[in-house]
Amino acid sequence: MKFKIFTLLFCSVFAFGQDIQNNPKSNHGNKFEQLGTILPTPNFYRTASGAPGQGYWQNRADYDITAYLDEDKRNLRSSETITYYNNSPDDLEYLWLQLDENEHSSVKDAGFDDGSKLPKMMPSDRLKSTELPVKDNGYGVNLEKVRDVSGMPLQFVVNKTMMRIDLPKVLKKGEKFTFKIDWNYNISNRMVMGGRGGYENFPEDGNDLYTITQWYPRMCVYSDFKGWQNNQFTGRGEFALVFGDFKVSMNVPTDHIVAGTGVVKNYEQVLTSAQLNRWKQAQTSNEPIEIVTLDEAKKAEKNKSKERKIWRFEADNVRDFAWTSSRKFIWDGMKVTIPENNNQVMAMSLYPKEAYNLYRKFSTRAVAHTIKTYSEFTIPYPYPVAQSIEAANGMEYPMICFNYGRTEKDGTYSEGIKNGMIGVIIHEVGHNFFPMIINSDERQWSWMDEGLNTFVEYLTEERWDNKFPSRRGPAHTIVDYMKLPKEQLEPIMTNSENIIQFGPNAYSKPATGLNILRETIMGRELFDKAFKTYAKRWAFKHPEPADFFRTMNDASAENLDWFWRGWFYGIDPVDISIDKVTVSSPDVDAVPKSKDVSYTVEKPLQNEFTDISKIRNKNDKNITFYMDKDKETQDFYWRYDRGMEKVDQAKTYTLKNDNFENVPAKDKANLQKINAYQIDFSNKGGLVMPIILEFTFEDGSKLTDKSSAQIWRKNEQKVSKTYYFDKKLKSIQLDPMKETADIDTTNNFWGEIPEATSKFEVFKQKQAGSARGAANGKVNPMQAAGKK
Repeated sequence: MKFKIFTLLFCSVFAFGQDIQNNPKSNHGNKFEQLGTILPTPNFYRTASGAPGQGYWQNRADYDITAYLDEDKRNLRSSETITYYNNSPDDLEYLWLQLDENEHSSVKDAGFDDGSKLPKMMPSDRLKSTELPVKDNGYGVNLEKVRDVSGMPLQFVVNKTMMRIDLPKVLKKGEKFTFKIDWNYNISNRMVMGGRGGYENFPEDGNDLYTITQWYPRMCVYSDFKGWQNNQFTGRGEFALVFGDFKVSMNVPTDHIVAGTGVVKNYEQVLTSAQLNRWKQAQTSNEPIEIVTLDEAKKAEKNKSKERKIWRFEADNVRDFAWTSSRKFIWDGMKVTIPENNNQVMAMSLYPKEAYNLYRKFSTRAVAHTIKTYSEFTIPYPYPVAQSIEAANGMEYPMICFNYGRTEKDGTYSEGIKNGMIGVIIHEVGHNFFPMIINSDERQWSWMDEGLNTFVEYLTEERWDNKFPSRRGPAHTIVDYMKLPKEQLEPIMTNSENIIQFGPNAYSKPATGLNILRETIMGRELFDKAFKTYAKRWAFKHPEPADFFRTMNDASAENLDWFWRGWFYGIDPVDISIDKVTVSSPDVDAVPKSKDVSYTVEKPLQNEFTDISKIRNKNDKNITFYMDKDKETQDFYWRYDRGMEKVDQAKTYTLKNDNFENVPAKDKANLQKINAYQIDFSNKGGLVMPIILEFTFEDGSKLTDKSSAQIWRKNEQKVSKTYYFDKKLKSIQLDPMKETADIDTTNNFWGEIPEATSKFEVFKQKQAGSARGAANGKVNPMQAAGKK
C-alpha cells in the first residue's frame, strides 16, 4: 500500500525484534557480533543459507466465487466454494479464515482502539453524541450459510475479523477439504469511512466507482514458522495469504466495465463489437489503445442501464483476488514483452474522465515500465496482466492495483500530482513482486513488502527519469526521521500494529538501508546478484526476515550482520564526527641517533604463582618430569628460572640496531614533501557506517577515500586514520555525497588544516623484521649474561 495519510504486538518471540548486545558497556564487541540467537534456528524447512529447506512446504486454497453487485442498495451478495489442501506435516482440527470487511463494523471490528483528545476544530457532520453501548452501524460480513460439499452445516465461530471453521474430522497431511460459504455485506463509502475497498460517489453525474477488495472470506496462512497467522485485521498490518487458482464471476449492471485479478474469459459476451476489436488491436500494440473510449464512458455515465451482465475471470497461482466496477471507466491497454522470460503481458489502465489527461498519457506506460524494470532486478514477471486503476487512493492486489491522479476541471495538472501519480503507480504495480509473488507475512512484518517494494520502486523511478524527485531511497531523505527523539522511534523489526511513524519505519528506512547497501557498502553488482537470489529463492513462497538476511549474506560473501543489527534491529542514527586533525612532518635525518637502542632485561617467564596442579604434580611420586631426567634440555633458561643463573635485571643494556640506515640523499627531497594527517573520528550517533572522505588540496585538486564500516570493530566509539600526502591539504569533507544518512553534517567538515606540530622519524629498512633481541622491547637474559 502506498503510505500517504497514516502517521502500530512485537513478534511472538520477543527477542526477534531486539538488538541483543554481548556487552552493552563495552566500546567494542557489540555492533559487529553475529545475529546468532536473534534469528530463528535453521531447520529442515529453512536453511542457514536463507534458502527453502528440503522439507519446505506450504498449503494451498482454490476458490470458485460468484458475486452480485447491487448498485441501488450498494450491497454485494456472494457465494464461494473453497478447496483447501493440507500439505503440512500436521493434523488440522480447524481452519481459520479472514473476514476483513468486519473492519468497517462498529461491533465486529478488531477493537484496536487509539487514544483521543479534545479537538480544537471539528466538522459539524462528525459532531454527535457518543453512543454507549455502541450500536451496530450495519457494516461487516453477514454470513448466510457455511456448509460442506454435501450441504451439511459446518460449525464455526467468528472472533472479530477472524472466522474458525471446526472440521467434522481431522484434516491430515496430503488431504483436502472443500466447503461453501454464502455471505453479503453493505459496501462502505471509502471516501468517508476509509479502508482499501468500497465505493466512491461522483455527485456531478451520480455514479459510483467500486473497488471490491478483501471482500470474500479467505484462508489464513498456516506455516512452519507460526502455525495459523490469525492476528486480527486492524486496518494497518496487511495480509498473509495462500496461493491458489481462482474462478470468479461478477454480475453487474450491463454498462459497467469490470477489471480484476487474472484474465477475462468471456470478452465476446461483455464488450461491444467495436470494443472487442480494439481489445484485439491492443494485444499487439506497442502504444496504449483505448478499448473503451472517453466518449463511450461519458455516454454510459448518463444512460445508467438497469440491465445486467456477467464477467468471468480466471487467475492461476495467485494469493488474492480484487476487482473494480463502474460505468465511468475509460480503458486502454498495450502489449509488453518481458525480455527475461518472453512473457507477453497486457498492461492496462482504467480511469474516470476526471483523470483522463493524466492517465491516458502516463498510466499504462508506467505499468509497462514497472513490470519490465522489476523483472530486471527480481524475477521475470510471470502473469498475463498488469493493471492500474484510478480510484483516488493507493492499494495493491495481484495483477491489479488502485492509484490516484486526477486533473483540475480544465484538464490541467500540477507537476506534484503528475509525479505523485507516477510514483504511486510504480509502487502499487511493483507490489505484484513484493508481496504478491515473494509472499511475505505483511500482518507481521510490514517492511518485508513495503520496504523492499519501496526500494525497487526507487530503482524504477530512477530509470523512469533521471530527475525524478524520489522521496524514499536516497540516504539524505531519511535524516529527519532518524533525528527524532528515541521515544518516538522503534526498530524496523517491529510488528505492524505497534509502529508510530509508519511511513518512515516500514517504507523509507528499509528502502534507504538497502540503497546504502547497494551504493555504498556492497556495490551494485554484488548487491543485485544477492537481491535477485532472494527473489528467485522465495518466489511463490512465504519468506521470513531471517531468510532475507541470510540470503543476502550467503549470495554475496559479505557478513552483513552488523548492518542488519544496526539498521533493522536498532534505532541509533548515523552521526560520525571529525573531531581533530593532527599534522606531522617527516624527519629524514633522525635515524642515526637511534641506531643504538637501550633495553632492560626480560624477566623469567615462569608463573609467578605456583598453582594447585603444579603442587600436586610435584608431590606425586609417580610423575617424572621430562626436563629433570634429560640433561640435554636443561639450558640457560632452565637454570635461570631456578635462580641458578644470575642476571642484573636493573641494568640497562645497549644493543646495536643494524636493521636501520640513513635515507639515501636522492630520496630525501621527495620524502620531505610528505605530510602525515591523523584524523580523529567519533561515532556520536551509535550506528556504524563506512567513513567516506573527500580531500581538497591547496592546489585545488581532490581525492576521495572510503574505509569500510569494519574500521569501527575494535572501538565502536572512536577511531583514527592517518593519510600521507605529498601536497598540502586545504580541507576534509566527510560523506560528501550524503550516502550514509548522517544526521548532523555540521561536524563533517574540517576546513582549517594546521601546520605540522611534530615530526616522525623516517628510516630506510635493510630487512624485514624487528632488531635482534628487541622483539618484545626487552633484552633477552641470555644476551645479558653473555651465554649461549
